[in-house]
Amino acid sequence: MVFSWLHLAIVLFLLGGLLFGVGPLILAVLLGPQARGGDLGMPFECGMRPHGSSWVKWGISYYCYALIFLAFDVDVLYLFPVATAYGSIEGWLPFVKVFIFLFVLGVSIVYFWAKGVFSWPRRINL
Repeated sequence: MVFSWLHLAIVLFLLGGLLFGVGPLILAVLLGPQARGGDLGMPFECGMRPHGSSWVKWGISYYCYALIFLAFDVDVLYLFPVATAYGSIEGWLPFVKVFIFLFVLGVSIVYFWAKGVFSWPRRINL
């Protein structure tokens, strides 16, 4: 294999990208402040000392709901450009594509419902 200018450019761009990604991390470790203790370990609340406990434990159900919401929200966002693009196309193919997309979305909601993901468990106080 002959080493050409294209290979050199690819290697340089890979090294530059790696340096661009890892360089700030290395500089932060080397040049960042090294002080420990005091108010540095406290949670930040607008420059004021926090009131109460900041280490609140959230239930896993909250995160499941958040992930499901994000997944379905992003899926619904795909419908807006599709509706705009398919508005000027004639035929049944765009309708079938959107119907398949909505069908899969609906089946996934039914699946999550059957698995009990949407039922919020009551908190058990011990």
